[in-house]
Amino acid sequence: MSKSHYEERLEADLAKIQERLNDVGTRVETALSDSVNAVLTRDAGRAYKVVLGDMSINQSVQEIDALCHAFVARHLPSAGHLRFISAMLRMTTELERSGDYAVTIARESIQLSQPLADLACRELERMAKDSFQMLHQSLRAFRKGNAELAKSTMIYTDQVERSFSVVFDELLEEGQSGSRPVRDLFATFAIFNRIERVSDKAKNICEQTVFVATGETKQPKNYRILFLDQTNDYYSLIAEAIAHKGYPGSGDYASAGLEPATALRAPFVELMEERGIDVKNFNPRAIDWMPEEWSDFHVIVSLEGPVSRYTEEVPFRSVALEWKVPSRPGERDSQDEVKAKFEETYRAIANEVGQLMETLRGSNAN
Repeated sequence: MSKSHYEERLEADLAKIQERLNDVGTRVETALSDSVNAVLTRDAGRAYKVVLGDMSINQSVQEIDALCHAFVARHLPSAGHLRFISAMLRMTTELERSGDYAVTIARESIQLSQPLADLACRELERMAKDSFQMLHQSLRAFRKGNAELAKSTMIYTDQVERSFSVVFDELLEEGQSGSRPVRDLFATFAIFNRIERVSDKAKNICEQTVFVATGETKQPKNYRILFLDQTNDYYSLIAEAIAHKGYPGSGDYASAGLEPATALRAPFVELMEERGIDVKNFNPRAIDWMPEEWSDFHVIVSLEGPVSRYTEEVPFRSVALEWKVPSRPGERDSQDEVKAKFEETYRAIANEVGQLMETLRGSNAN
C-alpha cells in the first residue's frame, strides 16, 4: 500500500530534523576531541578554532528547534512522533551544553602556564575517552531508537564520576604541595569537570532515547543517606528507622556511631515498638567505611555534633547536614521523662527526615 502525500511529507520532515541533529552531534564530538587535544598539545590555534566553531553549532541548534516547532504546527503529532519531537528539543539543549563544555576546555587550555604532568595527561586521555565514548554511543542509540543500547550506555556514568573523584583528590594534593600555580590548578579542575559533565549529558540523551523508543520516563533517583551519632543506639537509629518506614521507595539508608553501644537499652526498644518499629535485633554499627566508600552516600547527616567528628573530609559530590535535635534522656530520668524526651526527639527527627526527602524527591517521596 503506497504512502499518502501527508505520510511522505511527515517522514521527510522527520528525516530532515534527524539529519540536522546528526550533523550537530558530529560537530560537537569533534569539538570535544579537538579541545582535549589542544590541552595535551598546547595548541592555541586549535583551541581558538573550537571557540569560534561553537557559534555555528549554536546556530544549527536554533535551526533544529525551529524545525521542531514547525513540525508540531504542521503535523500536530501524537504518541511516538510527539515523544520524538519532545525528546529532540531536549537533545539540542544537551548538545549545545556539550559544545559549551568544549569551549571551556579550549579556553582553559590557553590559560595553562605549563604542560600538565604526565599522570594528569594520562588521566585526561582516559577520562575523555570514556566520557566521549558515552556521548558517541548515546547519539548512536538515539539514531537507531535502540533503548537497550541506551540503557547499557548509562551505567558508565558512575565510572566517569569515580575517575573524576580520583582526579579531584590528586589536584588537592598538588594544591597542598604547591607544585603547580593555583591558576593552573583551577584551569585543570575546570577541564576535568567539563569532561565529566559530558557524561552526564550523554546519560540524559540515553534517557530521552528510552523515552522515545518505549515511552518510559526517567525513574526518580534513589538517594543513599547516612545518619551518624556518637553511639548509634538513639538519634541515628531513630532517623534510619523513620526513613525506612516512611520512605522505603525513595532511598537506601544506613546509620553508624563513632563509639557504638554494645546493645540497645530495653526502654528504647519498647518505645520504638510502640511506633511500630522492631529494633530488638539491631546491633549498633561502627563507622568502618573506607575513604573512597564515603562518596557512595549522597547525603551524610550528623545528629550529634559536626560532621567533621566522623569523617575528615566530605566527598565532593556528597551533601553534609547537621541537625539540631533534643537532648538524650539522662541516666536519672524517670520513665515518664524518658518517654517524653523520646517522643520529642522522634517528632523532631521525623520532621527533619520528611523535609529532607521532600527536598530530594518532591511531593512524590514515598
